[in-house]
Amino acid sequence: SAFIHHSLYIQFHCSLVGAGSRANTIPFNQQDFELLQRECLRSGTLFCDPTFPASWDSLGYNQLGRYSPKTSGVEWKRPTELCSDPQFIVDGAKRTDICQGALGDCWLLAAIASLTLDPQILVRVVPPGQSFKDGEYAGIFHFQLWQYGEWVDVVVDDRLPTRDGKLLFVHSAEGTEFWSALLEKAYAKVNSSYEALTGGSSIEGFEDFTGGIAESYDLKEAPPTVFNIMKKALKLGSLLGCSIDITSSYETEAITSQKLVKGHAYSITAAAQVHHHRSVVDLLRIRNPWGQVEWTGAWSDSSREWDGVLPEEKRMLDHSAEDGEFWMSYTDFLHQFSRLDICNLTPDTLTSDEVGHWNYSEFEGTWRVGSTAGGCRNYTATFCSNPQFFIRLLDVDDDPHDGEDGCTVLIGLMQKDARKERRFGRDLNTIGFSIYQVQQKYNSVLNVLLRTTSVARSPTFINLREVCGRFKLPPGEYVIIPSTFEPHRKGSFILRVFTEKEAHSSLALVLQKIFKHHDSDGSGTMSSHELRAAVAEAGFQVNSSVIQEIISRYTDSSFAIDFDSFVGCLIRLEMLFSESCDQQPLTYWYLVSM
Repeated sequence: SAFIHHSLYIQFHCSLVGAGSRANTIPFNQQDFELLQRECLRSGTLFCDPTFPASWDSLGYNQLGRYSPKTSGVEWKRPTELCSDPQFIVDGAKRTDICQGALGDCWLLAAIASLTLDPQILVRVVPPGQSFKDGEYAGIFHFQLWQYGEWVDVVVDDRLPTRDGKLLFVHSAEGTEFWSALLEKAYAKVNSSYEALTGGSSIEGFEDFTGGIAESYDLKEAPPTVFNIMKKALKLGSLLGCSIDITSSYETEAITSQKLVKGHAYSITAAAQVHHHRSVVDLLRIRNPWGQVEWTGAWSDSSREWDGVLPEEKRMLDHSAEDGEFWMSYTDFLHQFSRLDICNLTPDTLTSDEVGHWNYSEFEGTWRVGSTAGGCRNYTATFCSNPQFFIRLLDVDDDPHDGEDGCTVLIGLMQKDARKERRFGRDLNTIGFSIYQVQQKYNSVLNVLLRTTSVARSPTFINLREVCGRFKLPPGEYVIIPSTFEPHRKGSFILRVFTEKEAHSSLALVLQKIFKHHDSDGSGTMSSHELRAAVAEAGFQVNSSVIQEIISRYTDSSFAIDFDSFVGCLIRLEMLFSESCDQQPLTYWYLVSM
């Protein structure tokens, strides 16, 4: 191909067996749970986590800061101080174990509620064998979360924020079961504080508990097949959430006349059809994580509609649902709710062979000011310097849902550490991506990007943690350009690609090999002396003045260059070479989907 020469600034993450995979989690903050637990049991002490202490800083920085009235009277207590017989999990984790407290993280609790529907997924997030029993209890617990392409094992102590002897945040209905409160604490820890969890979409929680990729539907513009999509998604083990949009902040958690909560995250736990007076009705089972305040309209717990359903169907549906859970017709669902979120799970999360699996790859990259932060297509002078990712689609889908031949691709672009940055007043970047078809008549990718229009793009550029899109493309070769909307906005991201057909990754790790070859001391950087040979090996013959310019622009104060800056430098050189000569350095990566 004439396009095998373009330098790409994306690193591959092996997501099945390597470090950070499900099978090989990374200890968060380098804390080894088994080692710490063993030491505490040996010494007879209860664990106190120095990396997330029982202090104001762990609560928050503004609304939950030290001098906020919302934190007045808060005391950190262990479950053994709150009840006589604390339990970690009783008779398995249930949706009723999750009741919201004084923290605005209903989005997270809706995701936890959906998590309880699949024991195989739950047991990975909440490792078994943890308890408050004598001989096992040491005040330490652990959970496993997906964080930006890696699975991390998060250790917490069991000191929890309380007021007047009751848990301040998430709690079980009975008050004696603590797995959900400790999981919330682990999630707060990886995001730097409890306050950092305020506000969000259940999509974020879904993804961090599964490593999956989520889609969102505006129900006012939903395709006619959404009920079937939901039903199939539940059978595939997908996690589903929904919410009602608000028009102003005054409507946040306002309760409607039929007892639905606006601006609040619900989880969808089942989809079914019932026979009602000779007609078939599509129903959805929905849960409010508050554990109370239920829909009072048609098909609610005590509504008259159930009188027209046969007793055996009633028993199968358990229509007198648990507190906070209720049935609703699909028609009413479309009228009452605004948004639907579906989290599609990765192959290593879906362990059953009875369901279909997505195929996926994860990559990471960085937008660096002055080298790879090129902004969107509006900024033609810098757009081509953005990270670029090639994908080759060869075979069309089997049995396409819409009857149209093509290759289904689900692409997610996620920026890192958004919640951690809040306490420093840093806002999310506005991000998106474009997809271009590589056409053989152009002799460089630079020409493809500047002289053709994109064949697809993310639904919008938006300041969310992730932007995701589902596309159906004809077989061919494409280049994906992830970017911020404006140039010169720094940030780190991961790019994930899900395909329906079996995917085979063929990654020419040329740049990494070149870099490691010239990083003679293994320090992760090259000296300015090593840089000249590395640039030459990448295929660029440049004179001393150009080398000096590279050194001044891309090296640090010690005249050393790291891998990110090295690739940014090569991308810049590639842009210059592609316009001025036929030299074609063979450095590029691509994903082949077969």
